[in-house]
Amino acid sequence: MFGQIAEKVWKFTGSDKSNVYFIDGRTRIIIDAGNRTDRENLKIFMGKVVDFESIDIVIFTHLHYDHSGNFDLFPNADFYASQEAVEDFQSDRDAAVLDAVVAEKLSKIELKKLPKDFFGLKVIKTPGHTRGSICLWHEEKKLLFTGDTLFASKKQGRVDLPTSAPDQMKNSIMKIIEFPYKVLCPGHDY
Repeated sequence: MFGQIAEKVWKFTGSDKSNVYFIDGRTRIIIDAGNRTDRENLKIFMGKVVDFESIDIVIFTHLHYDHSGNFDLFPNADFYASQEAVEDFQSDRDAAVLDAVVAEKLSKIELKKLPKDFFGLKVIKTPGHTRGSICLWHEEKKLLFTGDTLFASKKQGRVDLPTSAPDQMKNSIMKIIEFPYKVLCPGHDY
């Protein structure tokens, strides 16, 4: 449910097998905020190693509720997603999040657009699961954070959702399989 996956990198897995990652460095980063249904367990387990108020950055691999649901646990963070994810959210937030309650809460924060390189993470645009899906490459630690583009089982994410880009998924998969990762860090452990 919670453990260290690399030096200064931890992973929390929720009941729906969605993952939240914490990178502890000069800048303290959360990658995906998990499903709101796992809120209490996230606070208990991840709270053992991180003061939520000390998080500087939250990066969303995409904005679905099971990746953005607990964003408000990090009150002092800046929130980032791809330009396409932000545009889709601004256009139709319920379609971008797939949960009206979480979408409404997210509408109260500023979603900033991710640059190409960000605090030691290379941002890789991987449209497919959503038009705005991204993966993140941590070169130093050889970690590949794949959101719902590629799962632990090496299966790809769904492409039949309101903001999906099914015609682009194959190219996105081909783009990330070339990375020499030591640890695959998917959005879900299935």
